[in-house]
Amino acid sequence: MFDSLKTGLKAGLHTTWTLGKVIFPITLIVSLLQYTPVLGWIVKLISPLMGIFGLSGEAAIPLVIGNFLNLYAGIGAILSLELTVKEVFILALMLSFSHNLLVESSVAAKVGLKLWIILIVRLGLAISSAIVVNLAWQGGDETAQYGFVSQTSVVPNGWFEIIVLALQKATLGIVQLALIVIPLMVVIQYLKDYGILNVFTRWMAPVTRMLGMKENTSMTLVAGLTIGLAYGAGVMIQAVKEDGVSYKDLTLAFIFLVSCHAVVEDTLIFIPLGIPVWPLLVIRLSVAIILTMTVAAIWRKFETAPRRKEATYEN
Repeated sequence: MFDSLKTGLKAGLHTTWTLGKVIFPITLIVSLLQYTPVLGWIVKLISPLMGIFGLSGEAAIPLVIGNFLNLYAGIGAILSLELTVKEVFILALMLSFSHNLLVESSVAAKVGLKLWIILIVRLGLAISSAIVVNLAWQGGDETAQYGFVSQTSVVPNGWFEIIVLALQKATLGIVQLALIVIPLMVVIQYLKDYGILNVFTRWMAPVTRMLGMKENTSMTLVAGLTIGLAYGAGVMIQAVKEDGVSYKDLTLAFIFLVSCHAVVEDTLIFIPLGIPVWPLLVIRLSVAIILTMTVAAIWRKFETAPRRKEATYEN
């Protein structure tokens, strides 16, 4: 029992260090950017494009903030604007696919994936889903009624306070990472050592096979679905080392998770916006399943093509 605890703690600390080296500097830089004109410039740049998604120009504000920071920041920006129910739903859908891009995409790259793949998938899903909803939904023109949400925040005075606040945010991000990843790694180690993980993997086997992956990706999928992409990446780093997860399964798992991760939290936090959240959850899950199965099918086709050529030449 003590050996499991020791191994789990060691794995958790190592994973926290690996991810922390990515999360801390990016969080620090983005936190500082909030108090510079950079985000404002980007908002002005993309505002004319908002009509494609059925959004007003000012809707670019939560879109940019949510992608640079996180969902909470994006939702806070939405609450400061007077938007229609349709606009709020489209923004929520876009941000559910594409948020906290710098941190989460960098974490995915740290696991071993191509950064451009993650960015194309997340931005592509956000853009295409918004266009489809805008064209398909003819209602939702009434003004959105927001629920009660506290918007009190600390306003720093001068660059010294800005830097201190940014350092606090970056440090808090690492502490939060450690509080989740380290216990998670300990639990997983106990599950492995006592054979429970093998049982769980067999239960999940039909799901992982349906998505085109091997059974050893099951824990990664569950972790990403429940606690988010960054923490799911922590589990995946360990799985690649110990369980021999292939690059193909690694890619497919992340394609699924960038489409649909932290489903409980990311769905519930949209409730104060006064929009129907069940369609949001259904769309995310459906897109994740269909996209992953499609990519897996295409991948298999390319894998079998060389074998067919070899067989033809031999005959």
